Parts: sequence; C-alpha cells; structure tokens
Amino acid sequence: MASLEVSALQSAVGENLVRMGKVAAAGPRRAALGELTNFNPTAVNTKRGAAKSKPAAVLKTKQPEKPPEVQPLVVPVAPVVPELPEVSQQLDVSMKEESALCQAFSEALLTVEDVDEQDGDQPQLCSAYVKDIYRYLHELELQQAVKPHYMTGYDINGRMRALLIDWLVQVHSRFQLLQETLYLTVAVLDRFLQVQPVSRRKLQLAGVTAMFVACKYEEMYAPEVGDFAYITDNAFSKAQILEMEQVVLRSLKFQLGRPLPLHFLRRASKVACADVERHTLAKYLMELTLLDYDMVHFRPSEIAAAALCLSQLLLEGLSWSPTQQHYSTYDEAHLKPIVQLIAKNVVQVNNGKTKFTAVKTKYSSSKLMKIALSPLLSSPVVQSAAAAAAEDSH
Repeated sequence: MASLEVSALQSAVGENLVRMGKVAAAGPRRAALGELTNFNPTAVNTKRGAAKSKPAAVLKTKQPEKPPEVQPLVVPVAPVVPELPEVSQQLDVSMKEESALCQAFSEALLTVEDVDEQDGDQPQLCSAYVKDIYRYLHELELQQAVKPHYMTGYDINGRMRALLIDWLVQVHSRFQLLQETLYLTVAVLDRFLQVQPVSRRKLQLAGVTAMFVACKYEEMYAPEVGDFAYITDNAFSKAQILEMEQVVLRSLKFQLGRPLPLHFLRRASKVACADVERHTLAKYLMELTLLDYDMVHFRPSEIAAAALCLSQLLLEGLSWSPTQQHYSTYDEAHLKPIVQLIAKNVVQVNNGKTKFTAVKTKYSSSKLMKIALSPLLSSPVVQSAAAAAAEDSH
C-alpha cells in the first residue's frame, strides 16, 4: 500500500516536471516584478536575435590621412607714408614762435608778484579765480556808473546831499550796521537821484529808504521799517517808506550789485601787504569821499586805490609800486588828482571848514585806532596836495 502511494507520487512529480519543461520551451519566462515594462519582450528578443544573426562586418583598411594644407602666411605691410618736410618745418616754426612768446610774457611778468599763489589751501580766498572776479567787478562798476554833477537843474544840491549823508553816517553807527551797508546806501542814493529827481522835502525819505534797501541786501538781521520811521522822528510813516522802496527798486531795475570801494580796498591792502594802521587810515580817507559831491563820478576802484596810495605815503613814505599798479590797473599819475581831492577833504575837516564831522567823530574812537586824530593828517604832504586840488578847482 505504501509502495503504491510512493510510486503514484513519483509519477505525479515526473508529469509536473515534463509539463514545466514544455512550457519553458514554448515561451519565454515571465518577467519578475522589477522587470515589468511597456516594451514587448518578443520584439526585443527579435532585435537581439537579429543583431546576433548579422554577418560579421568586413574590416576596411584605414587609408592614410592627407596632411593639412598649409596656408601661406600673409604679413600686413604698413603703407609707406611720404615725408612731408614742409609741414614739419611749419610745426617747428610755430613751436619756436610759441616758446618765444612764452619767454617774452614770462620776462614781462617777472617783476609782478602773484599775491594769490600761497592761498591755494584757503578755499574762502578763491585764489583760483579771484583775478577773474575783480576783472568782472571792474566791468560792472562801469555799467552802473554815476554821472558827474548829476544834480544840475535839480531842486537839491551837493550841500543838501552832504547833510543827508552825514546824518546817515550817524544812523549807521546808531544801528551798528556793516561797513558795506553804508557804502551801498550812498551808491543806491546817487544812482536813484540821477534818474529820479526828488524835492527837498522828500530827500530825507529817499536817503532813509536807500539805507533800508541796503540793509536788506547786506545785513543778516536788518532793522525793520518801523525803526527807520522812528529814526526820522516819524517825519515819514512806514507806508511812505515802503512806497518809496518800490520807486527806488523800479528806478534801479533791481540792480543792486554795484561794486563798493571797500571791496577794492581789501584787495589793494592784500596786494600791498598793508598792516591794520595803513588799512584803517585808507578807510577813513575813503569814507570822507562819501560826502564830496565832486567825487561821485569816480569809480569805486579809483577811490580805493587813491586812498591806499595816500595812506602808505603818509605812514611809510611808500610810492605806488609796479605790483600795485598791475593789480589795481591804475598808475600813480592816474591817481594823483584823486589823491589831491582826498587831501582837500582832510584839510577841510581838520581846519573846521565844514560842519559835517560825523566821519571824523567815528574814526576818532579807540575802536578805530583814533586814526582821524593822527598828526600825519596835518603834514606838509597833505597840505600841498590839498592846495593843488584847490588850484585845479579854480
């Protein structure tokens, strides 16, 4: 019984083995899970079989490669430029002329010192273009000039003008204004009066309005219009001053930038290396000219140069140097008649021939070195210059 079961089992196993062998021979083996794909395995096997069934390729003998063709080397040749002897000769001549001119100019300027050469490290001195600035100021003072004897035919005269300016000097000191404000006040007044005549009654109004305009132009903290009305003892109201201000500005076409003698004096004092005493004396001499109606037509630069010329002549006996002549553009002969007129004003103040003494009182203070009381102002040099001016006036 047991032997029958064993034999039956062996026969069953044998049949299964036979069946499995047939299946393997009939078709390919089922792909495993990791080999699942969308391609048809039969096609792949077909291709593989086709590839295997291809006949062996015939080996071809390798032909020797041809050597690369060598391109001829092309060297660029610069075009031959013909010599131009005439142009080179012309250049040589022009260079020689330029060097000769430079040498001539350098020899001509050897005697003139460059006073701005050492100021390059001080930006406020504008050493790079200060000469251009003063060249422009010289042109500007001609454009905004004052005509000589412009009051001819007016209801007012030079004496009334002197009285007004003497009072304005006191007002200027009372308000403690800048020096430029006083000079600009007189400049605005003269330029206004020469185009717009006023009556005697409104002359003081024109003067106080000119100072009001100058304060707005020069001062950082200008007095108010009510202060100027008060300083006239309320002879004129604030409305009248403001109305006259409009008239003045329209008459001057709002051109208030006329150079002042003080601007040129500072430049001239730098050129001359002037000390405080010489500069202060020149300021005193220059301020005396504000009251002189006969000097209204002189340029501010001429007034400044003449004042410094007389100042250094009195204090140190120095004449007008070539360097000063170069920077001021005036020689001593040109300044001589102006110096004589300044000396005439000094003699009149010292001898009591005028009652307009506000400027002398101002410069008699210790703050300004009491320069107006210097005995040098009564020296023979001043007396002779004043006498020459008196002769010329007759």
